[in-house]
This record gives sequence, C-alpha cells and structure tokens, in this order.
Amino acid sequence: MKRKDFIQMAGMGLGSLVLPKLPFGSRFVDPAELLEQRMDGTAKKGLADIALNAARSAGATYADVRIGRYLNQYVITRETRVQNIANTESFGVGIRVIANGSWGFAATNDVTADGVARTAAKAVAVAKANARIIAEPVELAPQEGYGEVSWKTPIQKNVFEVPLKEKIDLLLSVNGAALQGGVNFVNSAILAINEQKYFASTDGSYIDQDIHRIYPNFNVTKIDKASGKFQTRRSLSSPVGMGYEYLTPTPESKVAGIVTRYKDRYDILEDVKNAAADVTQKISAKSVEAGKYDLILDPSHLWLTIHESVAHPTELDRVLGYEANFAGTSFLTLDKWKSGNFHFGSPLMNIVADKLQPGSLGAVGYDDEGVKCGKWDLVKEGVLVNYQAIRDQAHIIGLKHSQGCCYAQSWADVQFQRMPNVSLQPGKKPLSVDEMIKGVKKGIYIIGDGSFSIDQQRYNFQFGGQLFYEIEDGKIVGMLKDVAYQSNNQEFWNSLAAVADERDYRLGGAFNDGKGQPGQSNAVSHGSSTARFNGVNVINTARKIG
Repeated sequence: MKRKDFIQMAGMGLGSLVLPKLPFGSRFVDPAELLEQRMDGTAKKGLADIALNAARSAGATYADVRIGRYLNQYVITRETRVQNIANTESFGVGIRVIANGSWGFAATNDVTADGVARTAAKAVAVAKANARIIAEPVELAPQEGYGEVSWKTPIQKNVFEVPLKEKIDLLLSVNGAALQGGVNFVNSAILAINEQKYFASTDGSYIDQDIHRIYPNFNVTKIDKASGKFQTRRSLSSPVGMGYEYLTPTPESKVAGIVTRYKDRYDILEDVKNAAADVTQKISAKSVEAGKYDLILDPSHLWLTIHESVAHPTELDRVLGYEANFAGTSFLTLDKWKSGNFHFGSPLMNIVADKLQPGSLGAVGYDDEGVKCGKWDLVKEGVLVNYQAIRDQAHIIGLKHSQGCCYAQSWADVQFQRMPNVSLQPGKKPLSVDEMIKGVKKGIYIIGDGSFSIDQQRYNFQFGGQLFYEIEDGKIVGMLKDVAYQSNNQEFWNSLAAVADERDYRLGGAFNDGKGQPGQSNAVSHGSSTARFNGVNVINTARKIG
C-alpha cells in the first residue's frame, strides 16, 4: 500500500482515534522485517566515531550523533472488517554540533562511513553560518561521559512478535461486542512503536536504547433513531511504555468504581461492553444545569488537565518565549519562580517530573543529548519550585546540570526540550474515591478526557470529558451530559481540596503531543489519583447563547 493510500484510509476510518506522526523517511515493510536487526552495537559505535571525528576536524567544539531506527505498526479495524494494516521503518543518522559558539544540525539516511562524515561536515557548516547572527554563544551544562551503556523498556511481550491474526481477532471481537451492545458504529486499533536509538557524543558516551510503546483504543457511536441525535464514547485505555502484556489484565490491576478501570493492565473487551451501555445511557441523560460544582476528576480525565495546565506551562523554552510564535508562552514567568512563594495551587498540589516512571510513555534511561534521566519537583505544596530544562538552558535557572528532558521524534529532527512525565502525587492520608464522593453536596464526577481549549499563556481554559455523573448529598444520582468546566489556572489548582491515596494512582497520556517549528511529536504520560476541586464553574455545552 502506498503512503498516500494509508493516510487517506486512516483518516476516513479512525474517527476520533489518533495516529502518531510517522517519522521522516518511513517506508512500508513486511511485518517480519520489524524483528530483524539492522546494525549491531560495534557497527554503530564505529559509525558514530567517524561522525564525531569528522565534526571535530571541521571545527566543532562539541558533537553528538544519533543513529535511529524507528518502527511502527498500526492495525486498524471498523465494525466487521480490517480497514488497514501498516508496518513502517525509518532509519538514519542525525548529527548535532557546536562550532563558533552556535548550534548546527544535519541528518541523512545514507548510513555509511562516507555518508555520516559528509553529514557531520554539513552540520558544522550550518553552525558556522548560524554563528554570524547569534546574540550570544551556546552555554552547555557540563555532562560526564558514561562510556558504553544501554537501557531497554522492561517489556514482557514484544508487540511485533505477536502474530497479526491475534491482534486482528482481538480487535474484531471488540467491535463485535460493541455491535452486540447496540452501538451503530465502532472502530478500534492497536498502535505500536519501537524506537531503537544509539547516541554518542564527544563527552564520551555511547548509549544504546530500545524503547517500546503501545496504544490499544476504540471509539463507539450510537444514534437515537427517534431524534437523530447521537452519543460517542472512547476507550478509557491509556497509551503506555509497555509490551503486549498491557492487554492481559489481572484481577489485582482492576480499580473499583462506577466504571471499571485498570492500573497497569487494560481489559479492552470489558471496556467496550461498558462503553456500549454508556452511550445508550448518555442519549437519555439529563443535560447539566450551569453553575458552580465540586468536581471529582478521575485520572483518566485529569491527566489531560495536568498536561495542558501544568506540564506545558513549566517548559522553560515556553517560559522564555521560544515557543511564542507557534505554541504560545506561559503565565509561569521567571519572576514568579524567583520569588520563591508563587502559590500555583493549594498545599495538596505536589507535581513531579519523572523520566524513569515504570510503564510510562516518557520512561527512558537517557535523554537525546546523553543525560541520565531522573525525577524532580515542579510544584511543591502548591508553590512553583522548578521548570523543565535541558543542557543549553540549565544555566538560565541556576542549574549545574541538565534535567534530562531533551527529545527528538526521529533521527531526521533536531532534539530540543520536551516535557517529561509530569504527575500529581497521590494524597498522603488514606482516602478512597467513595469516601471523597460522600463529602460532596453538589458535584459532578468526570471520567475520561474530552475536548479542551486553553489560551496562549496557558492560563484560562475549558475542559470536557467522556462520562459525567451527578452527585447530590454524597451520592451519585444519575448521568449527565453537555458538561464542560471553565477556570483559570491559579483559581482551579487552588481549589484542589482532596487527592485520593496511592491505591487509586493511575497513568494517562498522549501518544502524540505536538510542539516546535517544524512541529515534532512526543509521547508522554501524566499520573494522578482521583482528585476533588471545589466550586468550579460548569457550563452547558449544548445551550445556545442569545
């Protein structure tokens, strides 16, 4: 199948399902090729040394090389048929250098000694050209070389080793269960990614990493024939940094609640059966009355609010205005951080950045400029204490080292600051979701992420969801629809009144978070336990104004 045909079919059939951006230079391959080894570690090190030496000879004071092989498999179905299967590979080398105090970058899919040497010389030429117009030279945080090291996502079952028939049978059974449940339309997919990345630098690091991610998902739609109105519900799965074992649920991973959810595994068949019942109920659900409500936000919903209102605003390049032309700026300006007492939220707001969190999309051992990854506080007891910074930004906020959150979506793209996993920490006192609900007089329990809107400074926002349940006097009394809440960042996070304990902690995430010019895509997770926000403004999205 040609690439244009794949894009057309995917666009027609996926509905609200989201495909990650294919890496530059992707070519369609036989599924068996996904399991073949392209180049061993010795060969990669030899090519990397050729590139590093060529860069030095051309005048570079620093250089790093990324040899990348990016594998993707998409299995897409609709109702009773397979709509598309795609297996792609992208393979090449990206070389970044500093010469005359400026960055330069070049990339090639000519993965040979001559090819990488020419590309290294080109990167230096780019740096020297850039140096004529820079205001000040690049200042890199020091970084020790690690020698030869490796890291691999701790998967139990490689997605690419699972026969296509097994995946297709699973997805068609999902669709069949949805149709039996009375829905009119259903599509489903399994998206899998494997990044094989080799990094080398003049600091003395040679880092080999094997990174795996998977995203099973579906979307169901039911139409009410009498009124012609319809309702949809997406899967409550999360994309994760795991293997195919994610689709093997265990009794221990189930989270009790009004809707069945899982902590570190996912039962797609149970979820789709629940979804079929949910859309039927949503059609006849009561339309919400606008007003102030206490909101109980499930992690399957809250991850997106964290992503947009906390993770993006704490990106240092956004704070500094580097993203202003495309993705906006941030209300979390440096003066707020320097004050040491900017109250972003209530004392229950503890936000941590973490590049090592097991099962998360952002989990890697080392980032794309050879920095060992770790964990740090962004907001502590409601106070802004830090940002997300990489090697050439660290000095701006007084750091002696990078925080290890640099990433490029492929070998053909230059690496730059991308958010790590950013998560709300669970409450320290024992608290279940049921106990939280009992304390609410007038509220709404929201499950699943929906539409959102946020301004260019990441301050004023609006969020929807998948499922909404009305709470009266500590009890859930029925389902609602047409719900969205509006607030500004400080007001919202200062209304945080309770966070469930670690028993309820779960990950959500985005397979394709966009940023940069030219745009790049990043996979990132956000964790939380269920949280309560008091007195939030809720609007009715179906009501016409005027």
